[in-house]
Amino acid sequence: MSRVVLGVGGGIAAYKAADLLRKLTEAGSDVTVVPTAAALEFVGAPTWAALSHHPVAADVWTGAADVPHVRLGREADLVVVAPATADLMARAAHGLADDLLTNTLLTARCPVLFVPAMHTEMWELPATVENVATLRRRGAVVLEPASGRLTGSDTGKGRLPEPAEIARLAELLLLRGDALPCDLVGRHVVVSAGGTREAVDPVRFLGNASSGKQGYALAAVAAARGARVTLISANAELPDPAAVDVVRVTSAVELAEAVTKAAEDADAVVMAAAVADFRPATSAGYKIKKTDAQPAPIALEKNPDVLAGLVAASRPGQVLVGFAAETGDESGTVLEHGRAKLARKGCDLLVVNAVGDGLAFGQPDNAAVILGADGSETEVPLGPKALLAAAVWDAVSALFARP
Repeated sequence: MSRVVLGVGGGIAAYKAADLLRKLTEAGSDVTVVPTAAALEFVGAPTWAALSHHPVAADVWTGAADVPHVRLGREADLVVVAPATADLMARAAHGLADDLLTNTLLTARCPVLFVPAMHTEMWELPATVENVATLRRRGAVVLEPASGRLTGSDTGKGRLPEPAEIARLAELLLLRGDALPCDLVGRHVVVSAGGTREAVDPVRFLGNASSGKQGYALAAVAAARGARVTLISANAELPDPAAVDVVRVTSAVELAEAVTKAAEDADAVVMAAAVADFRPATSAGYKIKKTDAQPAPIALEKNPDVLAGLVAASRPGQVLVGFAAETGDESGTVLEHGRAKLARKGCDLLVVNAVGDGLAFGQPDNAAVILGADGSETEVPLGPKALLAAAVWDAVSALFARP
């Protein structure tokens, strides 16, 4: 069982941390909550104790015989601080330790995840910017806050990301056993996700079973690694990842236009969307009525090959990643089809995963082999889709590092 310390800072978003605590415990982690004194003004100790099944203290004197200010950090597999206030991050960045949480941060030798929540002006303050940069430089993962409604009537950047998104990232850090590198800072990456729909008439379409979960995981992990992320989302019914610019499209043609535009200044493009190969040659302007006669055949025409177009227009140093959802057949295995597609497309990396029979589409987990144009093959075993996303960005980052 993983041991997690959940640090709770003194912000109004502390109430969301109760939901995060439940998600962490339901995932099988043993969670000890360490609030600041200010956090207890928002959510009381009995709530944290009841949900975590552990006693709760904010000071270093309670239970001093067990030396909690040293023991908690040493024994933790992960420390999550949510919400992380500007004051709390400032104290952590400067190595101050005036309560149990900051002492725990000093002694932690595991991955540390800060999830900021504050007003926009506080987040953009130069002092906060420098403190965040310091924490990241020292190996901590500091998420970008979400945008939206803040305290009162204010809106802007500074919302706590949704607890489910934080929990997924916490799971990823526990599985990896180390912090995510901030190796995408200053990079713009484009990710496509979901499945396109090709209209037959105003109410019917040709589509596929892609949920968009893998693409959304790629976007969220890239943002956690410091990238500026544009997510081209095709019909995915998922909440927007924090700090990600989302462009919504429906058809393959719309997706091609959006990806091509976003790719103009992108350092990497990851085509995780399931793009329809064909569309109806004509789309009726009215609902086709059901009659006793056999329906007319639907004539199809090819959609643009988005990945091939990106390869043709690519710039030196730009990394292009394709996805291949494959099934084996009499002509070859999943990997054989994937290798052929990589050679045909000419991209830098191709992520090959088997689909069908409850695999990949709509599932929380995925397994794949990442094929490189250099002949490399990296197998990623079955696990949460964020784990595959991290492996993809590891491979992309390695290509950025090429001389």
